[in-house]
Amino acid sequence: MPPLAGLWALITVWLLGFLTAGATSFSTLPADLQRARIVIVEDDTATEAFKPQPVRIEAMVSRAITNLTGKASAQEAWLNLVATQDVVGIKVFSTPGPNSGTRPAVARAVARGLIAAGLPPANIIVWDKFENDLRAAGFFELEKELGIRVAASARAGYDETNFYETSLIGNLVFGDQEFGRTTDGIGKKSFVSRLVTRDMTKIINLTPLLNHNGAGVCGNLYSLAIGSVDNTLRFEADPARLAIAVPEIYALPALYDRVVLNITDALIGQYEGGQRGLLHYSVVLNQLRFSRDAVALDVLSIRELEHQRRKARAPFLRPNLELYRNATMLELGVSELSKMQIETLR
Repeated sequence: MPPLAGLWALITVWLLGFLTAGATSFSTLPADLQRARIVIVEDDTATEAFKPQPVRIEAMVSRAITNLTGKASAQEAWLNLVATQDVVGIKVFSTPGPNSGTRPAVARAVARGLIAAGLPPANIIVWDKFENDLRAAGFFELEKELGIRVAASARAGYDETNFYETSLIGNLVFGDQEFGRTTDGIGKKSFVSRLVTRDMTKIINLTPLLNHNGAGVCGNLYSLAIGSVDNTLRFEADPARLAIAVPEIYALPALYDRVVLNITDALIGQYEGGQRGLLHYSVVLNQLRFSRDAVALDVLSIRELEHQRRKARAPFLRPNLELYRNATMLELGVSELSKMQIETLR
């Protein structure tokens, strides 16, 4: 479990080093920290007219997971990450819809891989924060097809024994655990959904290659942190607040200790538009990216989106790299490109 205490002290230390090293460098971790390994699998036939091709997607997932784990078969690879008695939550990002958010075809391929490895379909939950987003993106079709669960963390309610607390007081809205309460200290906590703490034992992050104006990318850190807790409006309007809150929420034992795999759905990359689906600001990459390191995947995504913006001569957007530096200081992963071992399978 990564340490939560002393973040501001670490930030102070980092700032001193940052001023010395120059504004373009990432923060450094202890020299003995393991390098982040990322496996990218690419197939030019994975999409057709922006539509994922399920057979090709399943082959890509199997190839990536066996290479990442070093196992001979997909079944062995999945069982290297989870056990057949686990309840696995596949965390998707559904707000932008099926074309720019996590694509249901990729979630389907992951779920089918887990089922083939021996997990009962009832032990697999595809989830996000809001049921309406999941339904509009087409994820409930997977429930009918595969017999898995599709669930919303907000609908499940919140666990009052698991929370993130900060002095910043939020403007509570309907659905937040403390909405309507008037006692002292109300609005300082963000409670973790019972869907996470009660219903699942392992988490697989599955997020799109999609820009986010505050977090840089709608990636593994942002998606899991904001999708798992209530009272998040107090962070989302301010990149500086996001930079502190997202890593600290992700580091909660109820979240971090459950994550076994991170996947970036890079079939299509959208470099503008925030959380709206805008295919005219998108590029087809036909890639899936796998790693145990959420931070490394997200930083690589930010660099990819910067590259695509330059190619398209789109307006420059300054990414919120502070979020990922803070995540590195909490030992959630690697934010330096030089410490990433990237393997591309074509």
